[in-house]
Order: sequence, then C-alpha cells, then structure tokens
Amino acid sequence: MNKIIVDANVVVKWFIEEKDSPKAKILRAKFIDGEIELIIPSLLFFEVLNALKYSKLFNQAELNDAGESLENYGFNVITIKKKIREHMVKIAVEHDISIYDASYLGLSIAMGGILFTADEKIIKKLPKRLKKWVKNLSQIEEVLN
Repeated sequence: MNKIIVDANVVVKWFIEEKDSPKAKILRAKFIDGEIELIIPSLLFFEVLNALKYSKLFNQAELNDAGESLENYGFNVITIKKKIREHMVKIAVEHDISIYDASYLGLSIAMGGILFTADEKIIKKLPKRLKKWVKNLSQIEEVLN
C-alpha cells in the first residue's frame, strides 16, 4: 500500500473549493477505498481547523463538525519525535522552512512515503535530493496511477 503524507493545505481542499480541490479529493477517495494509507502529523488537525476558521466560511458548529469529520477519517496519526523530529529540524533550519511545514517532509522521509502538498513555495526551496520525497498535488494522477 502506498504511504502518502498530506499536509494541511491538501486537506483544507476537501472542505473548501479551491484550485486543485478535485485532485485533493482523488487522494481522499483512494484513502477511503483502502488503496492508500494517509499518514499525518498530529498538528494537521490544528492547521486545518485554523485555516477553515480564518476562511470565514464556517461558523462554530460547522468548525466542530469539520473537526469531528477529521477525527473520524482514521488517518495514521504520528507524533513528532526521534528520527522524524531530527529530519524536521534539519530541513527547517537548512532550507528556511517553518517547523510546521518541515514536519510533513520529515515525516515523509522517516516513514518512506510521499508528501503531497499544494504549496509550491516549499517545493521550490528544497534541493533536488529532498524533492524525491515531495510532490505537488497537481501531479497526483501521474504519481498514483
């Protein structure tokens, strides 16, 4: 089974129609159908709910519903520690990326999975040797087919 790490900007597209939302929903469908394993750091829940709150498209009850939905997906939720933390800190410091963003890539490297992101700025900052661990969400069909 493919190990896929998704960052918050991909999961937000499940709730808000944005560029590449259909591609994000392909990942969700493959996960629900058991074709892929979705692995996330625990901070994803905070980041997604924060993005939904600041979108001003969701009231308090709807944010709670979105949070419950996230809890019920059954993601493989990983705590950031040991090797993941070491990769995360190294990437953040060496490539001027936030600890939050680097946590997803650190998780990808440590777990041997592919990170899907819609954040092109992160991909551009990475050296070639790290780009093998991260793919732009727009490439979903190429990578998973």
